[in-house]
Amino acid sequence: MHIKSLFRQYKSRFLLTFLLILAEAGIMLLFPLFIGNAIDGVISDSRGGVFQLGALGLALLIVGVGRRVFDSRFYGKIYEATGKNMIGKMSKNQSSVKTARLSMMREFVEFLENALPELINNIIGLVGVVLILFSLNIKVFYGSLVVTTVIFLVYWLTSQKTMDYNEASNNEMERQVDVLEQNDPKALKNHLKQTVKWNIRLSDLEAFNFSVSWLVALAFLVVAIVVAVGDGVVQYGALFALVMYVFQYIENVLSLPLFYQNWLRLKEIMVRLNGS
Repeated sequence: MHIKSLFRQYKSRFLLTFLLILAEAGIMLLFPLFIGNAIDGVISDSRGGVFQLGALGLALLIVGVGRRVFDSRFYGKIYEATGKNMIGKMSKNQSSVKTARLSMMREFVEFLENALPELINNIIGLVGVVLILFSLNIKVFYGSLVVTTVIFLVYWLTSQKTMDYNEASNNEMERQVDVLEQNDPKALKNHLKQTVKWNIRLSDLEAFNFSVSWLVALAFLVVAIVVAVGDGVVQYGALFALVMYVFQYIENVLSLPLFYQNWLRLKEIMVRLNGS
């Protein structure tokens, strides 16, 4: 199973879900601005901003629910078709590998259904927020570029370890059914021990990367607020919007590397599935 052929086979449905994802991301990007306008409007005895904020929230609900209803049916069909095709190509005596790879296939389809929309949302959100920060405060904008570079460098430097740990974890997964069929307590104990070992190493590596990234992002949040006040942002709505965009930036920039780690795992899985 190759991703390109999958996209070609279902190109119209993928296009529809991507358009819905883009619409959802665009609406989300507008929220801090609309909230800031609503605050300034209420202070000035105007309710127009509040009604606009409510309309924006309703639009997000309609688009978001519509996409999820469509995606659950679409990706369910993909899992059914690709799973049947993959298992049909494997020999009859590979029960353990078949079981593991069906699970891996499900993980891949769940990435397309759940993680990919979030990934696109985060990319659009990150780019959009950085551009908005450029228009609001040039110093905060430059700071966001530095923070983004540092965080992605942290994850890039540990990417090979992530791949190695995932490969070892998937190797154990493919042995699971065979180990259970042996009915050997020692073999089962060793298998479980190895499975836990690789899961712990992956978790520890993720915890280290996130901790370093969070400390960098937290420092940026504090500095951004100090810089904004020091540059004379006096309107409460404008200051609130800037802080909200900085916070949204932090959320996006911390989430994207986690998707990268997930993709490294799926990349290793795809090598196995394509080699079936």
